[in-house]
Amino acid sequence: MKWKGRRSSSNVEDRRSSGSSSMGGIGGKGILGGGLGIIIIIIIALMGGDIGSILNPGVVNPGNTPTMQGTQEEEDLKTFVSVVLADTEDAWTQIFAENNMTYENPTLVIFSGSVQSGCGTAGSSTGPFYCPADNKLYIDLSFYQDLSQKFGAPGDFAMAYVVAHEVGHHVQTLLGISQQVQKITSQLSQTEANKYLVRLELQADYLAGVWANHAKGQGYLEEGDLEEALNAANAIGDDRLQKNTQGYVVPDSFTHGTSAQRMKWFKLGFQYGDLSHGDTFNTNDL
Repeated sequence: MKWKGRRSSSNVEDRRSSGSSSMGGIGGKGILGGGLGIIIIIIIALMGGDIGSILNPGVVNPGNTPTMQGTQEEEDLKTFVSVVLADTEDAWTQIFAENNMTYENPTLVIFSGSVQSGCGTAGSSTGPFYCPADNKLYIDLSFYQDLSQKFGAPGDFAMAYVVAHEVGHHVQTLLGISQQVQKITSQLSQTEANKYLVRLELQADYLAGVWANHAKGQGYLEEGDLEEALNAANAIGDDRLQKNTQGYVVPDSFTHGTSAQRMKWFKLGFQYGDLSHGDTFNTNDL
């Protein structure tokens, strides 16, 4: 992805020097299938890919939270995810305006070890997540190595997909979709609620694809970028994750969708680049 020398988002907080040591439960939305609690403030947490930060013109650091410089690799990663976040701001501002709506930018929080969010306390093992209670994305920059080494999904656009997926959850919150799902799932068994969560996550993958379509239109994509994103989507499907960790799959416990489903909905978003083709809740063909 062509990202060097481009605008970085100012909506970033660097909390790496002030992590919380307790590991309480959290409810948010992520990119991997995992388990951060099922019924939460507005949605549920998953696992997955998203990270971000900026240090180009300067980091905006609400509340005077102490910032911490890392290795050059970490600082480059901060800049990269900040550029991706800026691209999502541009894309969704335009798309919302075309639909007579106003987009509100989320904030991206970088942390190390653990962090306190509006949805509770989370550790790095949770993976990147979005908290609808405070409209913030959270990520430990070490997830980039996990994505490449643990999940076998290297490449900058794999990480870009993760950021875009979490922003997709923010879009769902702005549209009121997350709130509707939370209301419905609060009245269902966990097995039945999981079916809605899968649709919610697949829609976030679709929205990530919509952003990728916009990035392509701006001339930011390079050869192999799309393949990197699809490889990441394939790597974090519920079926593949469960197969790799426990040796078998339990479909009733899926919360994010299979590898095939995640790739399919990202590709559809990339193909259409709009909001009208991403209704994962009213289709029998996931």
